[in-house]
Amino acid sequence: MITLGRSAKPANVLNPGDTPVIAIERGGDVTFHGPGQLVAYPIFLLREDERDLHRFLRNLEEAVIRAAADFAISATRCPGKTGVWTSDVPDGRKLASIGVAVKKWVTLHGLALNVNTDLSRFAAINPCGFDAAVMTSMAKELRTPVDMAAVKVSLTRHVGAVLDREWQPSPT
Repeated sequence: MITLGRSAKPANVLNPGDTPVIAIERGGDVTFHGPGQLVAYPIFLLREDERDLHRFLRNLEEAVIRAAADFAISATRCPGKTGVWTSDVPDGRKLASIGVAVKKWVTLHGLALNVNTDLSRFAAINPCGFDAAVMTSMAKELRTPVDMAAVKVSLTRHVGAVLDREWQPSPT
């Protein structure tokens, strides 16, 4: 699926073919969601002292950076560009896209971390306004498939730590 955020530029949808294109209420431009991605929508009621959308975005980036480090991937922020980038090449490659919305200080939407993603699917768009070649995945960086369950555990732990929350098991 291709999603169009509130800042999406129609010219960034190049050739979607039969891939659904859906406009949604999150911030940001155009991105792809598909198999091999860990799509995480952490829903939080932001506390009074946390009510800064840019701070929330930086916190999500930090959680992804820490999760990537758990798998020996050096990742970082790129000033002026929301998301998480590899830091081992001069221009960096985009590992995760982030786009959120907030209503009454409750967060909606979240991030897409490319774990074992087929990166050729990004050729249908200019992801976040960039050339598709900028996208990478954990598997591409490590040159081997990555255990999705282990990435989920890592990212969940780091989101909780960065946002100072404890996870409660949901009732079954």
